[in-house]
Amino acid sequence: MNETMLALLGFATIIMIIVLLLKNVTVPALAFIGVSTVTAAVLVATGTFTVAEMGDFISAGVSGVHSTAALFIFSVLFFGIMTDAGMFDKIINALMKRVGNNVVGVALMTCIIAMIGHLDGGGASTFLITIPAMLPVYKRLKMRPTTLLLICVTAMGVMNLLPWGGPTMRSATVLGIDPNELWMDLLPMQIVGIVIALATAFIWGNIEKKRGAGSSAESDAMAEAAEETAGETGSSELSDLARPNLFGFNIVLTLIVIVCLIFLDVPSYYVFMIGCAVALFVNYPGAKLQNKIIKSHSGPALMMASTILAAGVFLGVLEESEIMVHMANVLASFIPQSMGRFLPLIIGILSVPLTLMFCTDSYFFGLLPVLIGIGDAFGVNPAHTAIAMVVCRNCATFISPVVPATFLGVGLAGVEIKDHIKTSFPWIWGVSIICLIAGVVLGVLHF
Repeated sequence: MNETMLALLGFATIIMIIVLLLKNVTVPALAFIGVSTVTAAVLVATGTFTVAEMGDFISAGVSGVHSTAALFIFSVLFFGIMTDAGMFDKIINALMKRVGNNVVGVALMTCIIAMIGHLDGGGASTFLITIPAMLPVYKRLKMRPTTLLLICVTAMGVMNLLPWGGPTMRSATVLGIDPNELWMDLLPMQIVGIVIALATAFIWGNIEKKRGAGSSAESDAMAEAAEETAGETGSSELSDLARPNLFGFNIVLTLIVIVCLIFLDVPSYYVFMIGCAVALFVNYPGAKLQNKIIKSHSGPALMMASTILAAGVFLGVLEESEIMVHMANVLASFIPQSMGRFLPLIIGILSVPLTLMFCTDSYFFGLLPVLIGIGDAFGVNPAHTAIAMVVCRNCATFISPVVPATFLGVGLAGVEIKDHIKTSFPWIWGVSIICLIAGVVLGVLHF
């Protein structure tokens, strides 16, 4: 099978998965496994690769995401324990006293927390810091979790441009320059992006407010419902699990876990493993009760971990076989010769849709070198091509189904990935184009 046919097979695979997800035909795990298996079978049947080679590709793909799956399992368990113990109830009540029914204030708070949380450049840790803290507040105010995700990913997208962020480092590696040098060039675009992220929180906060979120009538109704539920259950299982006397300990433990996530050079999932062990031992001593707690949170953990591992199969089939590299070459060949000097503008506009198809490595190590080579023929500054790609692509990083952290975010928020993409894609694309225009206006990009 030649390179063009391999590229077409790759496009067909990705389009089929996206269609299955958006049409709600099946759960994501089955879509990834089923479609990827068909693609692998085609590759074997045509003699392109052997069964053993495909097995190695799949093994490599799953190995690349197993740490994310482990992270999700133990992070869900940890925050589940904290919820059962009642830690978040006190935090929510304190936040509600400060912001009251100020929906816009909550949205802005979400954006600021996500920006601060993403200073380490880790998408998974940012989701773990932001979503568990803010989701209960959103539910209390009847704000949609899709809005929470949109605000998060917008803030994370612009903060991910820091020199130690993965995309910036990858681009600098391809260019052969220091990441800090590339960052200084794109800094004006990042500043515009930060302003847009705050504006996103303000605008969507007002959208939620117009929908009725945070209204006193709804808050009263929710309070009455909570009182009725409490009255009906009395000494319910939830109250039995609450540990108000351990609130201080649980807060300190959670802060230690978050600090270790940011500063400690150990796997994130190990941090949560230790956190879970300590939280269970202190809050719920005894094997019987601990087993009960673990089982109560096993459903969502298993569902999302299976999705992440299945996505690893998909990435293994397409990335390890270099199909994504061939896809990049095909896309580059469609750029008209007459439009060569506008290459940064073209790739900037197309970056968000392309993010749904290319993982981070294939995008920067596969597509970027090809486009730089094309740009050289037209006198395009390689740094301008890289800047357009890294800034505009970053906006959409955490709505892409080929980025494992995306599944962590939607899993924590309890949102279907199709709903996340439907809500966020048009807005994020608009944000990326505004950043691109700002780059041209501010003189960062020249044609």
